[in-house]
Amino acid sequence: MTVAPEMPTVTLRHGRDLVSPDLFERLVGFCAEEYALKRFMAEQVMSEALAFLDVMGRTGEGMSPSQAVDPGWHTFMLHSEEYAEFCQTRYGRFIHHAPKSRYRDKATMVDVVSKIRAHGFVVDDSLWGTKADCNEPTCCGDGPCC
Repeated sequence: MTVAPEMPTVTLRHGRDLVSPDLFERLVGFCAEEYALKRFMAEQVMSEALAFLDVMGRTGEGMSPSQAVDPGWHTFMLHSEEYAEFCQTRYGRFIHHAPKSRYRDKATMVDVVSKIRAHGFVVDDSLWGTKADCNEPTCCGDGPCC
């Protein structure tokens, strides 16, 4: 009889776990109000932005956030003291935001998402534009015709 070896359990991380619960709550509240997002969506956006920022900070690689995730990065940057301390403590430097929205095509976002996943984070594909496109006139809920 052959016994399959046990596979190690991999615990995926959430971006929200990179900051204190108090800071996360303040960021979510600001993001929800500033960008007119429902609280649940603001939580998702902030968590994704933090994971994105962590991968970029750890790798030193320039990456672009999706249009949906970018407000989370803006929100954190507007909390400048906390943002500067976070960057300095975790990465030893300030992570600047250099907007390049023309780099938000689907292929780029798939690449960014794969890097975030490779660093052990949970990713909400609906915020990155990486789900399959829908076929008009049927709408799948995540494509450009929706």
